[in-house]
Amino acid sequence: MFYHLFSPLVDKEIFGYSIFNVFQYVTFRAIAAFITALVFSLFLGPKFIRLLKKHQAVETIGEDVPIMHKQKQGTPTMGGLIVLSGLLIASLLWNNLTNSHILIMFLTTIWLGCVGFLDDYLKNFRHAKKGLIAKYKLLAQVALGLIIAAILYYGSPDRELITKINLPFLKDTAIQLGWVFIPFVIFMIVGTSNAVNLTDGLDGLAGGTIAFSGFALGAMAYFKGHYHIANYLNLEFIQNAGELTIFTSALIGTIMGFLWYNSKPAEIFLGDTGSLSLGGILAVLAILLREEVFFAIAGGIFVAEAFSVIIQRYYFKYTKKKFGKGKRVFLCAPIHHHFELKGIKEEKIVVRFWIIAALLVAVALGTIKLR
Repeated sequence: MFYHLFSPLVDKEIFGYSIFNVFQYVTFRAIAAFITALVFSLFLGPKFIRLLKKHQAVETIGEDVPIMHKQKQGTPTMGGLIVLSGLLIASLLWNNLTNSHILIMFLTTIWLGCVGFLDDYLKNFRHAKKGLIAKYKLLAQVALGLIIAAILYYGSPDRELITKINLPFLKDTAIQLGWVFIPFVIFMIVGTSNAVNLTDGLDGLAGGTIAFSGFALGAMAYFKGHYHIANYLNLEFIQNAGELTIFTSALIGTIMGFLWYNSKPAEIFLGDTGSLSLGGILAVLAILLREEVFFAIAGGIFVAEAFSVIIQRYYFKYTKKKFGKGKRVFLCAPIHHHFELKGIKEEKIVVRFWIIAALLVAVALGTIKLR
């Protein structure tokens, strides 16, 4: 909003200074969006916690998690409402709202936020044990992926450019997907959305790792959106990418505010409202930046969490079919629960995962100079 509000005043001077042109700068608006989202989430947190407690929108602990999680029974959930509200308000205030990439990010945030909200609503208010039926949830994710893929594939003036995947370890090397780009986008959105949902199992774990991944994508957006930096780093220049820096700054800010209340002992959980939508947001950011492999490195925690569940499930099925009794690779999946059952304290697991996430971000950013 401020970008458009002060745009006609860019050339106006006050006491000899053009102070209004600062609202055109990506760096200034990114910092402002971060602060806005952070302060808003901090302010909104207690109000949402009281509201959710009042309406009994609290966590019900399932039987498939370690027994020590029973003490978290009754903690308010649906905290994704805080995160998404802070993100959307900060973005509406500081982004260029005519930017096509930002409009796609709004679509992603609202669409998956509504799917996650419906899932949480059915579980917490209608007391449906499993919430939204899995096939309907998957159908909604696939539909979003199909819409975004169609927008990018059929709306791009240069289809060959939008349908390629850059390989971060090799100079001027990319994989051209062609029409396979459409199912690939669907896979990215569905896979990442569910992977982040699986990671949301310990106090602060998902929030911290999302912030690290968001920082990596935000840095890449800034590099690719700045012609001279992109040219120096041998990255492709993307005209609209700079605005994504502001969006990711708002994302990190709202996550930091939420972590104030979500760190152990958590006063509120993300719920599917937050985890499903935030995973989809990261996936779409990576797709718009054409940096899916870069994101797979930076978000390696999500990859590991998802694969731990896949390995556990299929190994159990395989051994049950072959030996008549199912065996497990991990004590419990996702893998963070495995470490819990090994006797490691929750706080230590979360911080160690954060450290690994920071290392993976450093590795991903380091690959830029290898191109």
